[in-house]
Amino acid sequence: MLKNILYTLIGVLFSITCLGQSSPLTITKHLKLPADSAQLITSLNGFLAQIAKPDKENTFISKDNFVATAALVDEMKGMENEGSAKINSYKCYLTNVVPLDSADYIVQLSWLGTDESAPVLKASFKLIAQKQGGQYVFSSPLKRNTLTWLVKKTGNFTIYRNTSAKVDKLDEYIRKADEYDKRINAPSYPTQIYYCDNFEDILELIGVTYKSNYNSLGHGGLGTFENNHSLYLIGAPATDLTAFDPHDLWHSRLHHVVSTDIINRPVDEACAYLYGGSWGIMKWPDIFKKFKDNMGADHDWLSTFNSHKKFGDAKAPLYTDYVIDALIVQKIEKEKGFRPVIELLSCGKKEPDNENFFKALDKITGINRSNFNVIIDKLVSAESAK
Repeated sequence: MLKNILYTLIGVLFSITCLGQSSPLTITKHLKLPADSAQLITSLNGFLAQIAKPDKENTFISKDNFVATAALVDEMKGMENEGSAKINSYKCYLTNVVPLDSADYIVQLSWLGTDESAPVLKASFKLIAQKQGGQYVFSSPLKRNTLTWLVKKTGNFTIYRNTSAKVDKLDEYIRKADEYDKRINAPSYPTQIYYCDNFEDILELIGVTYKSNYNSLGHGGLGTFENNHSLYLIGAPATDLTAFDPHDLWHSRLHHVVSTDIINRPVDEACAYLYGGSWGIMKWPDIFKKFKDNMGADHDWLSTFNSHKKFGDAKAPLYTDYVIDALIVQKIEKEKGFRPVIELLSCGKKEPDNENFFKALDKITGINRSNFNVIIDKLVSAESAK
Protein backbone atom coordinates (compact mmCIF):
# COMPACT_ATOMS: atom_id res chain seq x y z
CA MET A 1 0.00 0.00 0.00
CA LEU A 2 2.76 2.44 0.95
CA LYS A 3 4.65 1.63 -2.27
CA ASN A 4 1.53 2.46 -4.33
CA ILE A 5 1.14 5.77 -2.51
CA LEU A 6 4.76 6.71 -3.23
CA TYR A 7 4.31 5.87 -6.93
CA THR A 8 1.31 8.21 -7.00
CA LEU A 9 3.48 10.94 -5.52
CA ILE A 10 6.32 10.85 -8.06
CA GLY A 11 5.09 14.13 -9.49
CA VAL A 12 4.76 15.84 -6.11
CA LEU A 13 7.45 18.44 -6.81
CA PHE A 14 5.47 19.57 -9.86
CA SER A 15 2.13 19.69 -8.04
CA ILE A 16 -0.27 22.60 -8.36
CA THR A 17 -1.86 24.35 -5.44
CA CYS A 18 -5.60 24.56 -5.44
CA LEU A 19 -7.58 27.75 -4.78
CA GLY A 20 -4.50 29.96 -4.37
CA GLN A 21 -1.42 29.82 -2.21
CA SER A 22 -3.39 30.06 1.05
CA SER A 23 -5.24 26.80 0.35
CA PRO A 24 -4.52 23.98 2.85
CA LEU A 25 -4.79 21.43 0.05
CA THR A 26 -2.41 20.72 -2.84
CA ILE A 27 -3.38 18.50 -5.78
CA THR A 28 -0.80 16.14 -7.22
CA LYS A 29 -0.15 16.49 -10.93
CA HIS A 30 -2.00 14.07 -13.25
CA LEU A 31 -4.63 13.25 -10.61
CA LYS A 32 -7.95 12.40 -12.29
CA LEU A 33 -10.65 14.60 -10.80
CA PRO A 34 -14.45 14.22 -11.09
CA ALA A 35 -16.65 16.66 -13.00
CA ASP A 36 -17.71 18.51 -9.83
CA SER A 37 -14.16 18.69 -8.49
CA ALA A 38 -14.37 22.41 -7.68
CA GLN A 39 -17.11 21.79 -5.11
CA LEU A 40 -15.31 18.74 -3.72
CA ILE A 41 -12.01 20.60 -3.37
CA THR A 42 -13.69 23.65 -1.84
CA SER A 43 -15.24 21.34 0.76
CA LEU A 44 -11.92 19.60 1.43
CA ASN A 45 -10.26 22.95 1.98
CA GLY A 46 -13.05 23.92 4.37
CA PHE A 47 -12.64 20.62 6.21
CA LEU A 48 -8.86 21.08 6.54
CA ALA A 49 -9.18 24.72 7.57
CA GLN A 50 -11.34 23.63 10.54
CA ILE A 51 -9.41 20.51 11.49
CA ALA A 52 -7.73 22.13 14.51
CA LYS A 53 -11.13 23.00 16.00
CA PRO A 54 -13.06 20.68 18.32
CA ASP A 55 -14.55 18.03 16.03
CA LYS A 56 -18.15 19.02 16.82
CA GLU A 57 -17.42 22.51 15.44
CA ASN A 58 -16.08 21.28 12.09
CA THR A 59 -19.01 21.87 9.73
CA PHE A 60 -17.55 19.50 7.12
CA ILE A 61 -17.65 16.40 9.35
CA SER A 62 -20.66 14.19 8.61
CA LYS A 63 -23.14 13.87 11.47
CA ASP A 64 -23.59 10.21 10.51
CA ASN A 65 -20.89 7.99 12.01
CA PHE A 66 -19.64 11.10 13.84
CA VAL A 67 -17.72 9.36 16.64
CA ALA A 68 -15.65 7.17 14.30
CA THR A 69 -14.94 10.20 12.11
CA ALA A 70 -13.86 12.19 15.16
CA ALA A 71 -11.38 9.42 16.00
CA LEU A 72 -10.00 9.58 12.44
CA VAL A 73 -9.81 13.39 12.44
CA ASP A 74 -7.95 13.29 15.77
CA GLU A 75 -5.28 11.22 14.01
CA MET A 76 -5.00 13.95 11.36
CA LYS A 77 -4.59 16.91 13.72
CA GLY A 78 -1.21 18.65 13.80
CA MET A 79 0.22 16.87 10.77
CA GLU A 80 1.50 20.05 9.12
CA ASN A 81 3.44 21.06 12.24
CA GLU A 82 5.35 17.82 12.72
CA GLY A 83 8.66 18.59 11.03
CA SER A 84 12.25 17.52 11.63
CA ALA A 85 15.75 18.97 11.21
CA LYS A 86 15.56 18.35 7.44
CA ILE A 87 11.81 18.85 6.96
CA ASN A 88 10.35 22.10 8.27
CA SER A 89 6.72 21.09 7.79
CA TYR A 90 4.41 18.78 5.89
CA LYS A 91 1.78 19.79 3.34
CA CYS A 92 -1.48 18.05 2.62
CA TYR A 93 -1.93 16.57 -0.87
CA LEU A 94 -5.01 15.12 -2.50
CA THR A 95 -3.60 11.88 -3.89
CA ASN A 96 -6.66 9.91 -5.00
CA VAL A 97 -10.37 10.33 -5.70
CA VAL A 98 -12.43 7.17 -6.32
CA PRO A 99 -16.17 7.37 -7.14
CA LEU A 100 -18.51 5.23 -5.07
CA ASP A 101 -21.67 6.32 -6.89
CA SER A 102 -22.93 9.39 -8.73
CA ALA A 103 -22.47 11.67 -5.72
CA ASP A 104 -20.05 10.06 -3.25
CA TYR A 105 -16.31 9.43 -3.34
CA ILE A 106 -13.46 7.92 -1.41
CA VAL A 107 -10.75 10.56 -1.13
CA GLN A 108 -7.17 10.04 -0.01
CA LEU A 109 -5.18 12.77 1.72
CA SER A 110 -1.44 12.47 2.28
CA TRP A 111 0.87 14.71 4.28
CA LEU A 112 4.30 15.03 2.66
CA GLY A 113 7.50 16.93 3.10
CA THR A 114 10.70 16.87 1.05
CA ASP A 115 14.12 15.68 2.12
CA GLU A 116 16.93 16.35 -0.37
CA SER A 117 14.35 16.72 -3.15
CA ALA A 118 12.70 13.36 -2.43
CA PRO A 119 9.12 13.07 -1.14
CA VAL A 120 8.78 11.94 2.46
CA LEU A 121 5.42 10.53 3.53
CA LYS A 122 4.27 11.44 7.04
CA ALA A 123 0.75 10.02 6.90
CA SER A 124 -2.07 9.08 4.55
CA PHE A 125 -5.80 8.88 5.26
CA LYS A 126 -8.97 7.79 3.46
CA LEU A 127 -12.33 9.49 3.96
CA ILE A 128 -15.74 9.09 2.39
CA ALA A 129 -16.98 12.30 0.75
CA GLN A 130 -20.78 12.58 0.62
CA LYS A 131 -22.67 15.32 -1.22
CA GLN A 132 -24.95 17.17 1.13
CA GLY A 133 -26.72 20.30 -0.05
CA GLY A 134 -24.23 22.71 -1.57
CA GLN A 135 -21.11 21.02 -0.17
CA TYR A 136 -19.44 17.71 0.63
CA VAL A 137 -19.15 16.31 4.13
CA PHE A 138 -16.58 13.72 5.19
CA SER A 139 -16.68 10.59 7.31
CA SER A 140 -14.59 7.62 8.33
CA PRO A 141 -15.00 4.45 6.24
CA LEU A 142 -15.27 2.35 9.42
CA LYS A 143 -18.94 1.39 9.00
CA ARG A 144 -18.48 0.61 5.32
CA ASN A 145 -15.44 -1.54 6.10
CA THR A 146 -17.21 -3.61 8.79
CA LEU A 147 -20.63 -4.29 7.25
CA THR A 148 -20.16 -8.08 7.48
CA TRP A 149 -18.72 -8.14 11.00
CA LEU A 150 -20.37 -9.97 13.90
CA VAL A 151 -22.26 -7.67 16.27
CA LYS A 152 -23.10 -8.38 19.91
CA LYS A 153 -24.83 -6.02 22.35
CA THR A 154 -24.28 -6.25 26.10
CA GLY A 155 -25.98 -3.50 28.11
CA ASN A 156 -24.60 -0.18 26.87
CA PHE A 157 -21.79 -1.94 24.99
CA THR A 158 -21.93 -2.93 21.32
CA ILE A 159 -19.05 -5.14 20.21
CA TYR A 160 -18.02 -5.55 16.56
CA ARG A 161 -15.70 -8.43 15.65
CA ASN A 162 -14.40 -10.13 12.52
CA THR A 163 -14.09 -13.49 14.27
CA SER A 164 -16.35 -15.74 16.32
CA ALA A 165 -13.40 -17.11 18.32
CA LYS A 166 -13.62 -16.58 22.07
CA VAL A 167 -11.49 -13.68 23.33
CA ASP A 168 -11.47 -13.89 27.12
CA LYS A 169 -9.53 -10.66 27.61
CA LEU A 170 -12.06 -8.73 25.54
CA ASP A 171 -14.90 -10.13 27.65
CA GLU A 172 -13.04 -9.16 30.82
CA TYR A 173 -12.36 -5.70 29.36
CA ILE A 174 -16.09 -5.11 28.91
CA ARG A 175 -16.86 -6.40 32.41
CA LYS A 176 -14.22 -4.05 33.84
CA ALA A 177 -15.59 -1.06 31.95
CA ASP A 178 -19.07 -1.80 33.33
CA GLU A 179 -17.64 -2.24 36.84
CA TYR A 180 -15.85 1.12 36.63
CA ASP A 181 -18.98 2.88 35.37
CA LYS A 182 -20.98 1.55 38.30
CA ARG A 183 -18.28 2.55 40.78
CA ILE A 184 -18.13 6.15 39.55
CA ASN A 185 -21.92 6.29 39.05
CA ALA A 186 -21.48 7.16 35.37
CA PRO A 187 -24.55 8.24 33.40
CA SER A 188 -25.75 5.79 30.77
CA TYR A 189 -24.04 6.26 27.42
CA PRO A 190 -23.34 3.94 24.48
CA THR A 191 -19.91 2.39 23.95
CA GLN A 192 -18.83 0.78 20.68
CA ILE A 193 -15.87 -1.60 20.62
CA TYR A 194 -14.29 -2.81 17.38
CA TYR A 195 -11.89 -5.71 17.77
CA CYS A 196 -9.55 -7.54 15.40
CA ASP A 197 -6.24 -9.27 16.03
CA ASN A 198 -3.78 -6.65 14.76
CA PHE A 199 -3.38 -2.90 14.89
CA GLU A 200 -2.65 -2.38 11.19
CA ASP A 201 -6.10 -3.71 10.28
CA ILE A 202 -7.77 -1.43 12.83
CA LEU A 203 -5.98 1.59 11.36
CA GLU A 204 -7.04 0.65 7.82
CA LEU A 205 -10.64 0.12 8.94
CA ILE A 206 -10.97 3.58 10.41
CA GLY A 207 -9.21 5.25 7.48
CA VAL A 208 -5.56 5.55 8.55
CA THR A 209 -3.75 4.13 5.52
CA TYR A 210 -0.32 5.02 6.87
CA LYS A 211 1.09 7.03 9.78
CA SER A 212 4.80 7.12 10.50
CA ASN A 213 4.14 7.38 14.26
CA TYR A 214 2.84 3.81 14.13
CA ASN A 215 5.70 2.25 12.17
CA SER A 216 6.24 -1.38 13.20
CA LEU A 217 3.46 -1.26 15.81
CA GLY A 218 1.77 -4.64 15.57
CA HIS A 219 -0.88 -4.23 18.23
CA GLY A 220 -2.53 -1.44 20.19
CA GLY A 221 -5.70 0.60 20.36
CA LEU A 222 -7.35 3.95 19.74
CA GLY A 223 -10.29 5.57 21.44
CA THR A 224 -12.42 8.68 21.55
CA PHE A 225 -15.39 10.12 23.39
CA GLU A 226 -17.70 12.54 21.58
CA ASN A 227 -21.34 13.58 22.05
CA ASN A 228 -21.67 11.15 24.97
CA HIS A 229 -20.65 8.24 22.75
CA SER A 230 -17.54 6.18 23.48
CA LEU A 231 -15.51 4.32 20.86
CA TYR A 232 -12.65 1.86 21.34
CA LEU A 233 -10.70 0.32 18.46
CA ILE A 234 -8.56 -2.61 19.60
CA GLY A 235 -6.16 -4.45 17.33
CA ALA A 236 -4.21 -7.13 19.19
CA PRO A 237 -3.83 -10.89 19.62
CA ALA A 238 -6.33 -12.44 22.00
CA THR A 239 -3.54 -13.04 24.56
CA ASP A 240 -2.08 -9.52 24.52
CA LEU A 241 -1.78 -7.90 27.95
CA THR A 242 -1.44 -4.19 27.29
CA ALA A 243 -4.13 -3.76 24.60
CA PHE A 244 -6.78 -4.81 27.13
CA ASP A 245 -5.12 -2.94 29.99
CA PRO A 246 -7.63 -2.31 32.83
CA HIS A 247 -5.36 0.43 34.21
CA ASP A 248 -5.74 2.69 31.16
CA LEU A 249 -9.39 1.67 30.90
CA TRP A 250 -9.96 3.15 34.37
CA HIS A 251 -8.59 6.52 33.20
CA SER A 252 -10.74 6.40 30.08
CA ARG A 253 -14.02 5.69 31.89
CA LEU A 254 -13.32 8.20 34.69
CA HIS A 255 -12.38 10.98 32.26
CA HIS A 256 -15.75 10.57 30.54
CA VAL A 257 -17.38 11.62 33.82
CA VAL A 258 -14.88 13.93 35.57
CA SER A 259 -13.02 16.65 33.63
CA THR A 260 -9.25 16.25 33.42
CA ASP A 261 -9.07 19.98 34.19
CA ILE A 262 -9.85 19.26 37.85
CA ILE A 263 -8.56 15.70 38.30
CA ASN A 264 -5.64 15.20 40.66
CA ARG A 265 -3.46 12.84 38.66
CA PRO A 266 -1.77 11.04 41.60
CA VAL A 267 -5.20 10.10 43.00
CA ASP A 268 -6.36 9.06 39.53
CA GLU A 269 -3.26 6.85 39.13
CA ALA A 270 -3.82 5.46 42.62
CA CYS A 271 -7.33 4.34 41.68
CA ALA A 272 -5.97 2.79 38.49
CA TYR A 273 -3.41 0.84 40.57
CA LEU A 274 -6.09 -0.28 42.99
CA TYR A 275 -8.75 -1.34 40.47
CA GLY A 276 -6.72 -2.04 37.32
CA GLY A 277 -3.18 -2.88 38.37
CA SER A 278 -0.29 -1.79 36.15
CA TRP A 279 -0.07 -2.34 32.38
CA GLY A 280 -1.83 -5.67 32.57
CA ILE A 281 1.28 -7.09 34.24
CA MET A 282 0.65 -6.63 37.96
CA LYS A 283 -2.45 -6.48 40.09
CA TRP A 284 -2.80 -4.35 43.21
CA PRO A 285 -1.44 -6.99 45.67
CA ASP A 286 1.69 -7.34 43.50
CA ILE A 287 2.13 -3.55 43.35
CA PHE A 288 1.78 -3.22 47.10
CA LYS A 289 4.30 -6.02 47.75
CA LYS A 290 6.88 -4.33 45.52
CA PHE A 291 6.23 -1.06 47.33
CA LYS A 292 6.66 -2.69 50.75
CA ASP A 293 9.88 -4.43 49.70
CA ASN A 294 11.20 -1.16 48.27
CA MET A 295 10.46 0.80 51.45
CA GLY A 296 12.10 -1.68 53.82
CA ALA A 297 12.39 -0.19 57.31
CA ASP A 298 11.71 3.38 56.14
CA HIS A 299 8.40 4.57 57.60
CA ASP A 300 8.69 8.26 56.80
CA TRP A 301 5.58 8.07 54.65
CA LEU A 302 5.14 11.82 54.29
CA SER A 303 8.62 12.29 52.81
CA THR A 304 8.06 9.28 50.59
CA PHE A 305 4.73 10.70 49.45
CA ASN A 306 6.19 14.12 48.65
CA SER A 307 9.23 12.72 46.85
CA HIS A 308 7.29 10.92 44.07
CA LYS A 309 9.96 8.20 44.03
CA LYS A 310 10.08 5.68 41.20
CA PHE A 311 10.49 1.97 41.93
CA GLY A 312 9.87 -1.38 40.27
CA ASP A 313 10.84 -2.49 36.75
CA ALA A 314 12.27 -0.01 34.26
CA LYS A 315 9.69 -1.04 31.63
CA ALA A 316 6.77 -0.64 34.02
CA PRO A 317 7.82 1.85 36.73
CA LEU A 318 5.69 2.45 39.79
CA TYR A 319 5.54 5.51 42.06
CA THR A 320 5.48 5.68 45.84
CA ASP A 321 2.92 8.49 46.16
CA TYR A 322 0.45 6.63 43.92
CA VAL A 323 0.62 3.59 46.20
CA ILE A 324 0.10 5.70 49.34
CA ASP A 325 -2.83 7.45 47.66
CA ALA A 326 -4.27 4.02 46.79
CA LEU A 327 -4.22 3.05 50.47
CA ILE A 328 -6.04 6.30 51.31
CA VAL A 329 -8.63 5.74 48.54
CA GLN A 330 -9.20 2.20 49.82
CA LYS A 331 -9.83 3.55 53.33
CA ILE A 332 -12.24 6.25 52.13
CA GLU A 333 -14.25 3.89 49.94
CA LYS A 334 -14.51 1.28 52.68
CA GLU A 335 -15.68 3.79 55.28
CA LYS A 336 -17.73 6.26 53.22
CA GLY A 337 -18.34 4.85 49.75
CA PHE A 338 -16.98 6.17 46.48
CA ARG A 339 -18.59 9.62 46.38
CA PRO A 340 -15.95 11.13 48.74
CA VAL A 341 -13.26 9.51 46.55
CA ILE A 342 -14.64 11.49 43.61
CA GLU A 343 -14.33 14.61 45.77
CA LEU A 344 -10.65 13.83 46.42
CA LEU A 345 -10.09 12.98 42.76
CA SER A 346 -11.55 16.36 41.84
CA CYS A 347 -9.43 18.49 44.18
CA GLY A 348 -7.47 19.97 41.26
CA LYS A 349 -4.22 19.32 39.44
CA LYS A 350 -1.23 18.44 41.57
CA GLU A 351 0.42 21.46 43.17
CA PRO A 352 4.13 21.51 44.11
CA ASP A 353 3.29 21.48 47.83
CA ASN A 354 0.16 19.31 47.46
CA GLU A 355 -1.78 22.04 49.28
CA ASN A 356 -5.06 21.41 47.44
CA PHE A 357 -4.74 17.66 48.03
CA PHE A 358 -4.15 17.96 51.77
CA LYS A 359 -6.95 20.50 52.14
CA ALA A 360 -9.42 18.09 50.51
CA LEU A 361 -7.98 15.09 52.36
CA ASP A 362 -8.33 16.77 55.76
CA LYS A 363 -11.93 17.75 55.00
CA ILE A 364 -12.88 14.22 53.86
CA THR A 365 -10.93 12.04 56.29
CA GLY A 366 -9.22 14.20 58.93
CA ILE A 367 -5.82 13.09 57.60
CA ASN A 368 -3.30 15.95 57.51
CA ARG A 369 0.45 16.42 57.46
CA SER A 370 0.66 16.16 61.26
CA ASN A 371 -0.94 12.72 61.56
CA PHE A 372 -0.03 11.45 58.07
CA ASN A 373 2.80 9.11 59.11
CA VAL A 374 0.79 7.52 61.93
CA ILE A 375 -2.30 6.83 59.82
CA ILE A 376 -0.42 5.63 56.73
CA ASP A 377 1.66 3.30 58.91
CA LYS A 378 -1.59 1.71 60.16
CA LEU A 379 -2.88 1.37 56.58
CA VAL A 380 0.39 -0.24 55.43
CA SER A 381 0.27 -2.69 58.35
CA ALA A 382 -3.36 -3.58 57.66
CA GLU A 383 -2.67 -4.15 53.96
CA SER A 384 0.40 -6.27 54.79
CA ALA A 385 -1.74 -8.48 57.02
CA LYS A 386 -4.18 -9.40 54.24
